[in-house]
Order: sequence, then C-alpha cells, then structure tokens
Amino acid sequence: MPNCTTFLDVNARFGDKPALIHPASGSEYSYRQLLERVCRQSSCLIAHGIVAGDRVGIYLPASPEYLFWYFAIWRMGGVAVPLNNVLRADEVASLMEDSGSVCMITDSGGSIEVESLVRDGRITAEVIVTDTRSFEEECRSVPLISRACNCRPDDLCQLQYTSGTTGKQKGAMLTHANWMAAMDNEREVLRYREDDVYLGIYPMAHVGVSWGISALRAGATWVVMDRFSLDEYVRLTETYHATVVAGMPPVIHSLLRTPPGTEERMCSAREMISGGGPLHPSIWKEFFSRFEIPVVNAYGLSETIVVGTGTAIRPEDYESADEFRSVGMPVGYTEVKIVNTEDPDTECDVGEVGEIALRGPAIASGYWGMEEETQAVFLPDGWFLTGDIGYLSESGMLAITDRKKDMIVMSGWKIYPTEVEKALINHPLVDDVAVFGVPDVHRGEIPYAAVVLVPGATLTLAELQEYAREYLAGYKVPREMVIVEELPRVGGWKLLRRELREKYGPD
Repeated sequence: MPNCTTFLDVNARFGDKPALIHPASGSEYSYRQLLERVCRQSSCLIAHGIVAGDRVGIYLPASPEYLFWYFAIWRMGGVAVPLNNVLRADEVASLMEDSGSVCMITDSGGSIEVESLVRDGRITAEVIVTDTRSFEEECRSVPLISRACNCRPDDLCQLQYTSGTTGKQKGAMLTHANWMAAMDNEREVLRYREDDVYLGIYPMAHVGVSWGISALRAGATWVVMDRFSLDEYVRLTETYHATVVAGMPPVIHSLLRTPPGTEERMCSAREMISGGGPLHPSIWKEFFSRFEIPVVNAYGLSETIVVGTGTAIRPEDYESADEFRSVGMPVGYTEVKIVNTEDPDTECDVGEVGEIALRGPAIASGYWGMEEETQAVFLPDGWFLTGDIGYLSESGMLAITDRKKDMIVMSGWKIYPTEVEKALINHPLVDDVAVFGVPDVHRGEIPYAAVVLVPGATLTLAELQEYAREYLAGYKVPREMVIVEELPRVGGWKLLRRELREKYGPD
C-alpha cells in the first residue's frame, strides 16, 4: 500500500508551477521544490534515528515549513503530532507526554518554551530547531532517501488532538488510508482543478489543514495565510485571484460588515468553505445574496478529517437546502444516520432529532491511550458517534441543531443553544452571541446568553427577552445575560461554551 505522500511524487510533473505561496515571508515553492524539501527533511529525521511508528511533535508557526514537516514525518513512516504554537509550556508538555513523542520539531521562537521543558525533565524528546544554519547544512548533507516508506492502510500517521471544548484533549488516531480518503473526498467536494488557487486560513495544527493538502493533491496552488486579518484576506483574494477561499462563520459575518465594493475585490472566488461551527441561516443567505459566492457548508470532525467521512452542501444543492440551514449530504463513501441520544442502537425516523452517527473510510481508529473513551463512541460495526445533534430531511439533507453536551435541560425541557442563537443574532443591536447552560438549584439548568453588541449600542436583559419571545417558546428565552467584548473561540472561530459556563456559572 503506498504512503499517503506519494501524490507528491506524481505531482512533481508540474515542475516549476507554484504549489505553495506564503505572502507574509515572500516565499514561494514549486511542486518540484516541495518534493525535494520533503525528501530532504524526511531523510534528516531518519538520520536522527527516528523510525516508523515514532511520534514526532511539530511546534511551529503556521507556514509552509509546518507543512513540510507533516509530509516528512508521514513519508518516513512516523506519526505527526501537530501542536498549535499558541500553546504554552504546560500544554505542550502534556501533549508530548500523552503522545509519547520522541522528537520535537520547533524553531528558535518555540525552542525557548521547549528547551526549558527538557531542562526541567518534563519531556525527554530530542529537540530539532529548524531555523538554524547548522540544521540547514545537516539537511543538505545527509544521504537523500527519495522513496517513501511503504505503509499499510491502517498504519498511523497522525495523532490529531481534539480542541478540548468539553474537557481533556483526546488524540484521534489517523492513518494513511484515512488521509487518502480525505484528500480525495475534499477534492471532490470543492471540484478542485489544476488551475485553482486556494486561500487557506485554518491553523496548520488543525485538521482543517486538509483542505489545503487536498488542493495540492489536485495540483492547485495554495496561498498560505498564517494569521487572519480581514483586510489582508480580501487583499490576498484579489491579488492572487483566489478561486476557492477558506471561511468560517465569523469570517462570513465580518465580510457582511465590509464597505461596498468588497464584492468586486473577491469576484474571483467561485466557492467558499465554511465549517467548525454553525452558520446562522440569516447570515448565510445575506452573504450569498450580496457576494454571490456559494458557501460549501461542510460537516466533519477531527476524528473524520473533516469530510474524509462527512457531509457537505454543494451549490447545486441549494434549492433543497431548507433555506440555508443544511450541511448537505454524505460525501464519497460516507454513511450518515441519526440515533437516539440515549440508545445508539435505535435509529431515528426522518425529521426526528437525535445524535449524528457517521461511518466511512476516514473514521479514526480510536483515541490514543483511551480505551474507555474509544469504546464509547467508536462502535464495533464501524459507526462513530459524533456527539452532535441533528436530523435528516426527507431529501436526505443533514441539519445540525447542536452539540449533545451543549444541550440545556431546564425543568425537563430540552433547549438547543444554536436554535436560540439563530433567533438572537437577528436582533439589530446584537453583533455576536453565545447561549449556554448554567446550573440552577430549582430547574437544573437555565439558558444564559453572552452578547457582543454592535459598537455604541446598549441592550438590557428585558429588551433581549422581549425580542426573543417573538421567535422562541418561552422556556427557550435566556434567563440571564452578560455583555462581553468578544466570545472565547479556539483559534478565533470554534466557540468555547465550556469556558463561558465556567466563568459565569455559580461558584
């Protein structure tokens, strides 16, 4: 079975065509250079004694260099452990220890954190600092091994740690076969062509990096944006004539507040990706109406490499998309069903709300070192319980209503935060909103709203409640409200309701 990096060998036929462009550093790498860099760095790992199956941490800023190390580790049969460089020493030590990593790839900035952990004996891994002259010379001098390590389909190539929105991070075990499925599925979803230009904004340590890797699989060009800025995002779209642009709900919301004429600057984009959180129908519809860029609203998780096993809505699906509410239909070989939240053996009827279960070729093989947690959601018959709540329409379109663990139960009534947020976001004074449950001695839980207001606006709880009652049943109306400057999000996009519950819940 070939290694999942062998598409780089095939795509070397593109020669000097740009594969990666990094505007922040002014660097550009052709497909020929990409393969050469990956082979050199893979050979360097082997020279350091890294062997197939070893876990190797990557602690770097978002850049092409991060991607080179993904591929280099996979190529020599190792297991990549991507770490976000915003993590601090304690967090890095925890994940390195949990994964049993024998090596850490970092730069001079990250080495300050990492080497202190080595001195204190908190990690025992070898540390390779990449942005030094000695390391560059070493990479040039080691014997070059150009051929990829032969791997079996179920060989691990990555531990993708979940974002920890509900507690301890879990390392989803991803294989070469999982990644092959993801690359092909995402290429199919976006109809990637060789002449496409993809503008990527997702953190390199996040599974959303798969959209960019899939662009490379198709022979397209990937413009790497290492830190999101709305002005820069629009500028890069215009400058590089990006045809596929990464997005997420906060980005789409922000674009609606841009001045007239922004639409023309982004007219090269034929599609935008959205995922990682609910896209409110009113925002989605307004964005499509103004920009005329179809949003490919995708659904997947770290455990499925996004739509490696997941669903997505295509522009041709819009007519049956339930007025901009759906995350579409299964992609590739994906199967989806809705099961009873208390009994996963019981499948729900069409239109009935329950837990979303997925089955397909990119489902992780479990959680690293967590047998109990693995058995709870990775079922023997191949189904994976996602922890998300949703339903299937008559036409087979999937809609997500919420996270199972975010569901609020007040006096026996079930309240789905996303449903409440979809109503509140339409208030003219509300710029952003999150609804979460906090414990209540009498009712079990009550719905609580954290609200970001439009600049200069004021809003009372009574006014918000009055508005909410026009669109929601009385029991769904928030009982408390706090005004905040911004909502806590992972990487600026995935909402951390747990953090809100901890901060505003009772002591």
